[in-house]
Amino acid sequence: MPEPQQLVLASTSRYRRELLGRLGLRFESANPGVEEYGLPGEGPAQTAVRLASLKARAVAARFPQALIIGADQVASCDGAILDKPGTHANAARQLGAMSGKTACFDTALALLDARNGASWTRTVSCLVHFRRLSAAQIEDYLQREQPYDCAGSAKSEGLGIALIARIEGDDPTALIGLPLIALTEMLGEAGMPVIRG
Repeated sequence: MPEPQQLVLASTSRYRRELLGRLGLRFESANPGVEEYGLPGEGPAQTAVRLASLKARAVAARFPQALIIGADQVASCDGAILDKPGTHANAARQLGAMSGKTACFDTALALLDARNGASWTRTVSCLVHFRRLSAAQIEDYLQREQPYDCAGSAKSEGLGIALIARIEGDDPTALIGLPLIALTEMLGEAGMPVIRG
């Protein structure tokens, strides 16, 4: 039986590694070293797809026989992009701005077969409706979870779920950063089915 093709996640995000680990596939992680920023006139979903594809291509030279997964997420609310806050003050501002509003999280996947250049892309969007939040609630949440490495300043897989009134989307893993339903379909199309039969 031939060796299965190498699978590489073009990300060092622990959230994405944990999600991909759920599929029970052997994989490696590699830092794509891609600067993440939007281009003028580019919408959030377009930015996410471009960056996911760039990440996969950036890693391809190091893994010329691999199937490479690139992923990127862009969050927005009221037309403003929500970056990873990085600091407590920025996170408090973000959550205050989203209080009682709806944020859109566009998560893009790019799958690249480095052997022949074949590629697949998909975008999965989630709408997150935030509760009305007081300054005290925001402060309590941030002190307890410190989600400074998460776009939108809230971890839906953790205590951040208490800030959310409702989520609309086809795949709950998309909100965490790696849409496993879409990825499973794409891996099947690329000849690496997650469930064999």
